[in-house]
Amino acid sequence: MTLPAHHHTLEIRNLSVRAGGTVILSGIDADIRCGEVTALVGPNGAGKTTLLLAILGLVPCTGEIRFCRAAEHGEGAPRIGYVPQRLDFDRNAPMTVQDFFALSSQRYPVVFGHSTRSRSSARESMARVGADHLISRPLGKLSGGELQRVLLALALRDNPDILLLDEPVSGVDLSGEELFGDFLGQIHSESRFSLLLVSHDLSVVGRHADRVICLNRRIVCQGATTETLTPENIAAMYGSDAHLFRHGPADGHGHTHTPPAAGRDEGKRD
Repeated sequence: MTLPAHHHTLEIRNLSVRAGGTVILSGIDADIRCGEVTALVGPNGAGKTTLLLAILGLVPCTGEIRFCRAAEHGEGAPRIGYVPQRLDFDRNAPMTVQDFFALSSQRYPVVFGHSTRSRSSARESMARVGADHLISRPLGKLSGGELQRVLLALALRDNPDILLLDEPVSGVDLSGEELFGDFLGQIHSESRFSLLLVSHDLSVVGRHADRVICLNRRIVCQGATTETLTPENIAAMYGSDAHLFRHGPADGHGHTHTPPAAGRDEGKRD
């Protein structure tokens, strides 16, 4: 039987990043397949956020990052959406969700009002993620889950070919984590963009990712999720003392995490 060919939206070859005399990433070779969900996992300080920033062109690197567009996606450079791990801003600033969208969608300052196009675009984007009721809310008053929906709506606004998510459920409680993961799966099934997801929660990875890249400054292993997340590979990433544990909330879903004993520094994220 002939297997269908996989189109690679993104090819990374021999990518390395250094900061001063410190090697952050070394010799990274990876492919992000068209229309699939790829998870990027590894301990804190492994270079996961740095890899996303390198893809975005925001940190200097050596090696190659090639964007490959399949014929059905058109010509030219792909559109990339990005949801950061956190958004640093003054929560007391008098800025609404509508203002936040307008900052990147109109030429004149938001103090002079919102353009018709900006208002329409923001409302459509927020409706897409089921959060149009938040459009007039102050950005600083949103919960963690609500803010993540706003950031996701903004990332999806221009219909990206590639969506990069850096710990999208960081700071969200378990029930919100479940809902966000299921919701993201629904959005992906409708649009079929290529999704690269950074997550510490291996249950999110197991439920939603087609493929996984295990990173610890270099590629430890990569492949289909069910074949790659083995106890041996997890130990290679997090250390020989790493183990998985499950806790089952009332809805019956178990979660899998790597505990702090595996060498994770909760004060340091990457």
